[in-house]
Amino acid sequence: MDNLKKELRQKILAVRSALPVEEVDAKSRLIAAHLQALPEWREAAVVMLYVAFRKEVETSGLICAALKEGKRVAVPVCVKGRRELVPSEVLSFPGDLSPGTWGILEPRPDTFRPLAPETIDLVVVPGVAFDRRGNRLGYGAGYYDNFLSKLKPGARAVALAFGFQVVETTYPDAHDLPVDLIVTEDGVIRPGR
Repeated sequence: MDNLKKELRQKILAVRSALPVEEVDAKSRLIAAHLQALPEWREAAVVMLYVAFRKEVETSGLICAALKEGKRVAVPVCVKGRRELVPSEVLSFPGDLSPGTWGILEPRPDTFRPLAPETIDLVVVPGVAFDRRGNRLGYGAGYYDNFLSKLKPGARAVALAFGFQVVETTYPDAHDLPVDLIVTEDGVIRPGR
């Protein structure tokens, strides 16, 4: 199983890293528009979004839009030793951030404002691949599986993905937590569970 996950991860990441920046930007705009049209987005008062890295679906426009809409916005901070994600509220984007773990933008120590996971209504989750049942193949460290288990009942986990990242299976393990929605440039997938 681990070898299958590893092969899938390598294959999808190779395709993603070969995407032209213009294609990433164009598809990311479509994905953002689909997400913003959802009631789950409109009704969420507190949202957590990853900061895009290495040709992930771009999120900076969504972070700015959420702030403009008056939502409370958090971005994840990785606590390496504990494999833990801590949501930190952002008041100014990208002003509050600088390169952190793995070079991903995170709040600086002076702008670190932790939020309790139970306050979050909607989490935008990154990943390498997803299947139509909502299963997610991440980068292999388990940060998000750990984090999603702490959300309040009714909070939504939403994956943003390019169409090619939706695959037949992600070879899920028992501890892997599925997402509630997958948003691609082609629309929204609502896994039936």
